[in-house]
Amino acid sequence: MKEELKRMLAELTAITGLAGQEQEVVRHLVGLLQPLADQVEVDRFGNVFALKRGTRPGPRLMIAAHSDEIGAMVKSIEANGFIRFHKVGGTLDPLLLGRKVLVNGHIGIIGVKAGHMQTPEERTRVVASDNLYIDVGADSAEEVAALGIRVGDPIVYVAELDSLGGNPDRVFGKAVDDRIGCAVLVKLLASLQGVDFAGEIYAVITVQEEVGLRGATVATHRVNPDLAIALDTVPAGDTPDINTNKELPIHIGRGPVIQVLSGGGPRGFLLNPSVKKFLVEMAEQAQVPYQLAVFSGGNTDASAMHLVRDGILSAAVTMPRRYSHSPVEMLDLNDAVHALQLLRQVCLNLDAIEELRFV
Repeated sequence: MKEELKRMLAELTAITGLAGQEQEVVRHLVGLLQPLADQVEVDRFGNVFALKRGTRPGPRLMIAAHSDEIGAMVKSIEANGFIRFHKVGGTLDPLLLGRKVLVNGHIGIIGVKAGHMQTPEERTRVVASDNLYIDVGADSAEEVAALGIRVGDPIVYVAELDSLGGNPDRVFGKAVDDRIGCAVLVKLLASLQGVDFAGEIYAVITVQEEVGLRGATVATHRVNPDLAIALDTVPAGDTPDINTNKELPIHIGRGPVIQVLSGGGPRGFLLNPSVKKFLVEMAEQAQVPYQLAVFSGGNTDASAMHLVRDGILSAAVTMPRRYSHSPVEMLDLNDAVHALQLLRQVCLNLDAIEELRFV
């Protein structure tokens, strides 16, 4: 299973899918999901809905992973052929200098001032993205136009999936967040072929998660599930630059994370206690390791899901990743396998969802 997930993750991360321009990823995933589902549809927003019906009536479960990735888009093209850009999603200024990127499918480099010409202050200062530019090898705006590059075109990192020599289960690259969730969803439906279960399972691929959980809001309203689960990644806190216990007690390789709290303010998420108990029971029945975590630094699609309609029972099952929103996001494939096993156990016990209550 790990090798299958790794192969699919490599395929998916190689595709450009900037938030708002996820068409290529969506097309690829539709092709993977159609043989495994009873019905596959794409709404006008770009969300994918793959419905797998059970052998008997029961609750409706929605599990959603997002297809989009962070990056940038072309903002303007200068007369000398250099491209200015606007960041999309959680793209970080310190990680941009000297990076290789794709600009509407064309290789480019984010320029960096020669070290010989930098002042001592410049050598230690982060350059804001507004002051950066991309070189695609053109000497004029006309040459850029001839390449087919226009304002609004997507820009993403070039960083193919690879693994660490000391531990081949540790894979890294761009857009691991959340193409690994998409891969797990595909493999989850594959594992349910010919299996007896009650109810309906909607495997949903949402769009525009990185820019405000937008697709999840639309998708959850359409499905109106009895339980919605966001399948995503979450930052790990087990590196030397984070106080693991004080700041973020999440470890890579120790199982999927069931988020008890995420974010803060009106866009945060608090896990319903009955759903927490249910997910813990499912993990223990499946005999997979899991982590319970409070993560105030960010959100998943669950933050949007639970506020739809009259309120939707929701949860976030997330896989720890190191080096978030970088071109080298790292994941342990064992966490992905265990997330799949946990979710499969949920699918086999959908009848229990009907008993979930606040009081």
